[in-house]
Order: sequence, then structure tokens, then C-alpha cells
Amino acid sequence: MSLVLHLTEMSRWRRGGDIEAESLSTQGFLHASADETVMLAVANALYAEPTEPLVVLVVDTERVDAEIRWEAADPAPPPGVGPNVLFPHVFGPIPRRAVVAVRRPVRDRWGRYSALEDVEESGHPH
Repeated sequence: MSLVLHLTEMSRWRRGGDIEAESLSTQGFLHASADETVMLAVANALYAEPTEPLVVLVVDTERVDAEIRWEAADPAPPPGVGPNVLFPHVFGPIPRRAVVAVRRPVRDRWGRYSALEDVEESGHPH
């Protein structure tokens, strides 16, 4: 089993159905990260002031029907991520059956995302 991480809004996750994002229509793929360190860097760079709660979906790539390509960051990697790091780009929706865990980004006292914490389906911490 190969796992990748996809950051999305909690409301999008709770809505049900396959997971999509605007990037699927604008760029042709869903963004994902290979591990927690990269995911936290992405969250800090792009979602420092989210308009709603976020969750990180842990996705089993073997359960995704769409092609997944490992490509360079588009347009550039977030601060703290090297220029040679490849990102998994999912060229289609992520089926709910592919999501094996749901986590949430946790902020430290300075407001930076510093860890991922497991959550239940309801969105409440374990």
C-alpha cells in the first residue's frame, strides 16, 4: 500500500462522494504530498489563514482509479521543501473508498502548522 496526503476543507470531506478540488478543472489534477513534513510545509505556505477548518486525507493510491504522476511542484515548492522533491498529482477525483484515515493540521503557539492529528469521521479528535 502506497499512501499520499491530500489537504482539503472539512466541509468538502463531510459533503460525501468523491473528493475533488478546483485544481482538477483549472490544472487537471488534485495536489497531494508524499509525507507529513511536506504536507505541513504546504499548509503553512498556502493555508496560513484558512477560511474554514481543514483536514488531511490519507489516501491509498492503490484504491485510486485515476493516474497519479510524481511531478515537480507547480509553480514552485513551498518554503522548507527542496527543489528536487516530487509531488503526487492525482489526475481525477479521489474515491472515498481510497481514504484510509483523516487527520487535521495542528497549529503551534505561533500559529504555524506543526503536526497532523488523527480525527474521527465526525471531525472530533480521538
